[in-house]
Amino acid sequence: MSALKKITLSEPELVLALQSKDPAILKTLYSMYSSSLYGVISRIITHTELAEDVLQETFVKIWQSASHYDNTKGRLFTWMMNIARNLSIDKLRSKDFKNSLKNQDIENNVSFVDDQNKVTFNPDVLGVKQLVENLKPDLQAVLDLVYYKGFTHVEAAEKLELPLGTVKTRIRLAIIELRRNFN
Repeated sequence: MSALKKITLSEPELVLALQSKDPAILKTLYSMYSSSLYGVISRIITHTELAEDVLQETFVKIWQSASHYDNTKGRLFTWMMNIARNLSIDKLRSKDFKNSLKNQDIENNVSFVDDQNKVTFNPDVLGVKQLVENLKPDLQAVLDLVYYKGFTHVEAAEKLELPLGTVKTRIRLAIIELRRNFN
């Protein structure tokens, strides 16, 4: 037990303990190699949470595949590094990973695009504000609350003391009117 605390096992001792499924060796392996393996994984998978998941999967696979390790083909670390690398590449190629890239929160994407392109919303520059000012006052009031001040439809209905359906109808009518001005 003292050898495990010191973490000074030789490679053959590590392999022997790993192949004999000594539960204490997993903690030792993790403390000795997790930083290096995480470095390999994080170069392939840049998302921190996914990289950490792949690191965990790597140690599970190392534990399950220990009997397949052959010291004549390479060192233990090289074998473990190849497992980490292959699992990382598999994760990037997986359908789940590709779908997760497509299904990000809109809030994150909008601010990311705004930050990247230095986009600011200025209705005066677009001429939209002038078009809105040409609408009937009741339509203007609803658009002002919902689109310029960020109110939800329910909040706008409460603020204007109108039924929710009326607010939605006025928004729809205002958008139809604004579209006419763009055609």
